[in-house]
Amino acid sequence: MKKVIHRADTRGYADHGWLKSFHSFSFGGYYDQDRVHFGALRVLNDDHVSGGNGFGAHPHDNMEIISIPLEGVLQHQDSIGNKGIIRTGEIQVMSAGTGIQHSEYNANADEAVKFLQIWLFPNERNVKPRYDQQAISVEGCYNKFQQILSPNKEDEGVWIHQDAWFHLADLTEGFEMSYTLKNPENGVYVFVLEGELSVNDEDLGKRDGLGIWEVQQVRFKATTKSSVLIMEVPMLQ
Repeated sequence: MKKVIHRADTRGYADHGWLKSFHSFSFGGYYDQDRVHFGALRVLNDDHVSGGNGFGAHPHDNMEIISIPLEGVLQHQDSIGNKGIIRTGEIQVMSAGTGIQHSEYNANADEAVKFLQIWLFPNERNVKPRYDQQAISVEGCYNKFQQILSPNKEDEGVWIHQDAWFHLADLTEGFEMSYTLKNPENGVYVFVLEGELSVNDEDLGKRDGLGIWEVQQVRFKATTKSSVLIMEVPMLQ
């Protein structure tokens, strides 16, 4: 087993006034040669956007982009005709492919929206751009792994152009369970949303990240009531 630990207080940080963002990997003005990506996982930003503000229309290509609201409401609009609201308890995915422009705004004027912005390298370039969003079952996360993303169109959750699987879990204090990798050649990046837990005997707190590879199972034990995002991704060179 190999692992890398990214403590919450070692992340990059940007304060633009309306936007406060913590970067688990190099992004924008933050660069660390040892933290450019974890396999196919290129960006993991913990964004806080103040009321009424957001990201104006901007382009992307050849990237799989996932947004998971943690508090508040996002308003989305893109160049392929999609416009709508993404709420806490939903997941949004966008395959940028040959090129797409989009904007993301806080839909509330008087309270912040907090969300994870995640980018993955695709396993196929120059695909037709696409967009989707789905609700996440709250009950499905209770002391078990709720799949929210996969490479399969017919599988549970949204799908992307990459052999990756995302799961959410809400664990009660003292609960133990194990995650078995879909592909033992992949790695797993664990990101703690709330609480404290032990992952393969490594103690983690809120917003800590742990990457593990060359392993077939990952063991979880909740020290306190905890919420965690598990991202299984190919270990690209």
